Amino acid sequence: MIKNKPELLAPAGDMERLTMALHYGADAVYLAGTAFGMRAAAGNFTFPQLEKAVELAHSKGAAVHMTCNTLPRENELKALPEFLEKAQDAGVDAFIIADLGVMDAAAKYAPRVSRHVSTQLGVINSATANVLYNMGADRVVLARETPMEDIFKIRANTPKELEIEAFVHGAMCVSFSGRCLLSNYLTGRDANRGACAQPCRWKYHLVEEKRPGEYFEITEDKGTHIMNSRDMCMIEHIPELIDAGVSSFKIEGRMKSAYYAAAVTNAYRHAIDCAVKGEALPQIWLDEVNKVSHRPYCTGFYYGDPGQHYAEASYFSEADVCAVVEDCNKDGNAVLTQRNRFCVGDTVELLTNDAEPIAFKVEALFDENNEPIEATPHAMMKFRMRLPRECSALSILRRIK
Repeated sequence: MIKNKPELLAPAGDMERLTMALHYGADAVYLAGTAFGMRAAAGNFTFPQLEKAVELAHSKGAAVHMTCNTLPRENELKALPEFLEKAQDAGVDAFIIADLGVMDAAAKYAPRVSRHVSTQLGVINSATANVLYNMGADRVVLARETPMEDIFKIRANTPKELEIEAFVHGAMCVSFSGRCLLSNYLTGRDANRGACAQPCRWKYHLVEEKRPGEYFEITEDKGTHIMNSRDMCMIEHIPELIDAGVSSFKIEGRMKSAYYAAAVTNAYRHAIDCAVKGEALPQIWLDEVNKVSHRPYCTGFYYGDPGQHYAEASYFSEADVCAVVEDCNKDGNAVLTQRNRFCVGDTVELLTNDAEPIAFKVEALFDENNEPIEATPHAMMKFRMRLPRECSALSILRRIK
């Protein structure tokens, strides 16, 4: 039995994803406002939306961490104090910061908000962690390049009051802690301002100087996606991370779907709970991470070189989301909103936040007028069907591939 239960920190690109993450067990969520965040293309939150998000999270006992992890340019500094003050007024619990100037400004203009140092700053040793703690940091988010053995040492050589956060799942970057200029050079989109075009995942060929227009593959047996990285998955190693002293387990993915936020949060919720109880994690929860869109998994740099996946950059999954439950009675009669087309006769699975997933065959579907239909004809249609058990709103129906 472990006394200090670590935090499960889930991504919330918009209100739908935030709601799913909370429903499926997140202790905290991280999100961005409309400025100073590293995911410019995510839904993000206006200040009125942020207030609602904080209210919802706090009503469920969860915290809200707000990213302020870009490196502001000189002409943006004037807007920073008001931004920080409004975030504090909205009730956010922590800022995730990558810039020392922003650290200082946050202490001055939003002193009630905790200051977490972003992975973008590249904390990989106790010396840096201690300097940041002395500057007022409450938490450091370790660089993804930090090996497991070093986390033990960082924890041993830093004040116990300084929390340590580490990534446990999601996409990885070919560059050191995301400090990449490739997107800037090739597309004009600044990776360090949340607009990365991900050219590391493109397929590259060689062109010989005197033969323009002739493209040569740069492969023998690996492939041409020479900078493509694998995705991280540490669900089998939660006990080791707890032993190493990690305070918060972070899931990457503010750009990913609400289904991803739900399924991955749910899997890691069970993994953490089992580890805290000293129990082995059932295989069914290990299988969950394969049912979301992902690239080949690895354990990051925790146990050495993660290797790369050269063959392709595409994502794959073992299931597709079909619908989300809006209402369900004790007999399993449910109203759902469709997300992808499926048919009578398909094998589907019900994912809830309070039990193991249940697979069953679709016997009948009905439209809103209770007329039988053979298939859901278009996205976002409401329909009715019988589920194998009573479940709450936000339960997910998915089709197994």
